[in-house]
This record gives sequence, C-alpha cells and structure tokens, in this order.
Amino acid sequence: MSKTIAVLNQKGGVGKTTTAVNVGAYLAKAGKSVLLVDLDPQGNATSGLGIDKQALNETLYDALFNHQTAPSILQETTISGLQILPSNANLAGAEVQLVSSLQRELQLRQMLEQFHQDIILIDCPPSLGLLTINALSASDFVMIPVQTEYYALEGLGQLLGVVQRVKEAINPSLEILGVLLTMYDSRTSLSDQVMAEVKKHFNEKVFSTVIPRNIRLAEAPSFGQPISEHDKWSKGARAYKQLAKEITQRLGGKN
Repeated sequence: MSKTIAVLNQKGGVGKTTTAVNVGAYLAKAGKSVLLVDLDPQGNATSGLGIDKQALNETLYDALFNHQTAPSILQETTISGLQILPSNANLAGAEVQLVSSLQRELQLRQMLEQFHQDIILIDCPPSLGLLTINALSASDFVMIPVQTEYYALEGLGQLLGVVQRVKEAINPSLEILGVLLTMYDSRTSLSDQVMAEVKKHFNEKVFSTVIPRNIRLAEAPSFGQPISEHDKWSKGARAYKQLAKEITQRLGGKN
C-alpha cells in the first residue's frame, strides 16, 4: 500500500521542490517505486527532472478533472523507479475550477487511487488554497521544510492549523512526518539560532538531517537533474541521501 507524503510550506523559497525532487530520486535509488506529483502551477519539479513543461499536451490539471487521463500523463524520468505527474501554468486554473466541483477537497485523493507506487510525494504550491487542501486530504503524512533564516517560523502556526483542520474534518489519519531544516549555513549564528528555535517548538519531529546551503544543489534544477545525477559527491547530495534513509526509517515505524 502506498504511503503518501505532502511536502508543504506556504512560504516560497524554502527548498520544498528541491526536497521533493531529491528525496524522490534517492528513495527510487534505494529500490522504492516513487511517484512525484507536481501540484505547483510553477511546474518546477517537472522542469527540475528534465521535462519540458511547455511542450506537454496534458498535465496534472487534466487528470484532476478527468481522472481517466491520469495514467496517460505519467512521465518517466532519468531515475529508474521515479515517475512524475507533471504540471505547468495550466494548473493555476484548477483553484477556480475546484470551487464549484463536487467533493472539491477530494479530487486529488480520488485520482491518486489509480496509482500504487511504494511512495507518493506531493510537491505542494506555496499557498494554503484548495490545491494544498487536496494534497492534505490525499496524504498520510506532511513533511515541512523550514529555511534556517529570519522569519523561518512565521506562518507555521497557520500552516499547522490548516493541517489540524483537515485532519479533524476530512483525513483523520494525517500525521506530521517531520520538519526539515534547509539552507543551513554553519558560518552564521542565525542558522544555529533558528535551528534551536525550531527544535524547541517541534522536538523529536525535527529530522536529524539538515540540508546545507550548497551551490551544486542550487544549480542542479537548471540542468534538469536531481543532485544525485548532477553531483553525487556534493554536500547537498550527501544530505538528501541521508534524509531519504531517515524518512524510510520513520515510515518503517508507521503502519
């Protein structure tokens, strides 16, 4: 049975897509079958895996409103075992169209019932709108990347409130898998202060693995590659490989 993880933070630029793409790649390399769902209209997960999002005839947008098309839009990637449901700017229209849909919070969950990969990762948009509600309704777990910079915790209370409301009203099995510290810079005291603050709030929910600020990690999407292919010996690659192991361990303790 698939385990579905929403990678979520309503703030942009926190490493959410980078995390979804690279965790997906390393889980696939570890032998898991992985489906990455690009639920962000920016389509960065799609282009980050080397797919020309402008050339796509059908995308996740089409699958949301015609579930039968979902298997046909599935794209293979350069990583064996990693597939993606791709997106582009068309998905921006889904927020409006979902408003008048029956069971509007459940469209993604119903569509994903056709897929049976070991792990389904959902790269959420940087907002708390209907697409994100759909992701939370479809997921077993939430992973929250938090940038180790000023204002890191701003908005997290609102995010957690939304997660709790979805859990109570729609998806009682929803759990927080963990909080991931990203863009850590060991040269600054600010990064250490933010790390301490996040650990104080979330305790054991914080992943032991911390994702460093890393040039090779930042440039990998422009080559359409996960960091495992772009520079597997970089600090960023080693961190995401370790994170994938830690996620596997946490999932192993969950039924």
